[in-house]
Amino acid sequence: MTASLMHSQAISETSFAFLDTETTGLSPARGDRVCEIAVLKTRGGAVIESFQSLINPQRPIDLGAQAIHGISDAMVAKSPRFGDLAARLAALLDDSVLVCHNIPFDKGFIEAEFHRTRVSLPAIPELDTLRLARKYFNFSSNRLGAIAGSLGVAPEGWHRAGNDVAMLRAVFERFLPEFERKGARTMGCLLKL
Repeated sequence: MTASLMHSQAISETSFAFLDTETTGLSPARGDRVCEIAVLKTRGGAVIESFQSLINPQRPIDLGAQAIHGISDAMVAKSPRFGDLAARLAALLDDSVLVCHNIPFDKGFIEAEFHRTRVSLPAIPELDTLRLARKYFNFSSNRLGAIAGSLGVAPEGWHRAGNDVAMLRAVFERFLPEFERKGARTMGCLLKL
């Protein structure tokens, strides 16, 4: 779908790809890698596809990262490598709007991972719930779990990719009525916010 067609599309007719990664550390520029990824694709509020997998990062997971997400080297040792999943992930993301909480972090990692493969990351519009939370709401903390708690979305199992994308979807869907009140009816209007 072309960008202009997606911009004129009603929000309710748009596919959203909620994405979260867990990583070996904080910086893909320093060689840190993805060790878990989850994508939840929805349209009109209904899940149309989901994907979650541990990933063998081909390097040790930093102890600080392990303390956050609980993923150990042993857990990922026999998992697929990112390159094994890249084509499936690209197809899942295609013709969607990418939604992340702190998109520079997750997108930076997936861009680095796709760069290592022969598969291209689709060029798709993106929304950052962290940026939206800071701009349009007044939460005491803008961490995903804190926002979810404030909105009554239980943040169980926080810092695992599958749980985080479910929480991210619930937060985003709670944000949508506010954006509709501001006049956002199409994706173009929503992306301008």
